[in-house]
Amino acid sequence: MNLLLLALAPILIVILYIYIKDKYEKEPKGLLLISFLLGGIASIIITTILYSVFEISLPLTDSLSVTQQFIQAFVVVGFSEEFSKYIIVLLFAQHRKEFNERFDGIVYAVMVSMGFAATENILYVLEGGASTAILRAFTAVPAHATFGILMGYFMGKAKFSKHKILLNLTGLFFAVLFHGSYDFFLFIQFIPGIWIGAFVSLIVGIWLSRKAIKKHQSVSVFKFTK
Repeated sequence: MNLLLLALAPILIVILYIYIKDKYEKEPKGLLLISFLLGGIASIIITTILYSVFEISLPLTDSLSVTQQFIQAFVVVGFSEEFSKYIIVLLFAQHRKEFNERFDGIVYAVMVSMGFAATENILYVLEGGASTAILRAFTAVPAHATFGILMGYFMGKAKFSKHKILLNLTGLFFAVLFHGSYDFFLFIQFIPGIWIGAFVSLIVGIWLSRKAIKKHQSVSVFKFTK
């Protein structure tokens, strides 16, 4: 039970943070819960299917190859996981009437991302113990949050733009870019010290996420109606 709490605590902190940052018009808690559950179940299933497809079509034959680790990080892991989140936000949340301001893109993308991160975190923590929980609370979980925020920023813009497809795909692109960058520097452990790049990627992602949150807060259509 303690391990389960350790695994879920950082997830809940991120959710609470984004919920508070949604200052002007809160989303229905039921939709947030469904988004979270879809992220924790449906996106995991989609990711698993994509993993299987890539395992056959892009087999990793040389673990010491930088090129193959690049493909593993950006295509197999980064694209598979972020596409699984993206498709849920796109098909479940974006078309709803409750999705009525740009910030909602961030809210729903983060909820789906945290659902995914919760399932992933539980599996890793139950296997690795408390030390894994603490490490991931400051690395993997905030990383998933930034991927969701960056994706949601553009999907929020897309909802109210005539360039919907382009902006949606831009959100997916940036999520994959930062996810792939974070994983790539962790995957190539055979190059000493290069893992620092993962933390640089995370820090840049957090910085951009804060700017994205402030930007959508500033243009909220509900800002002056409360």
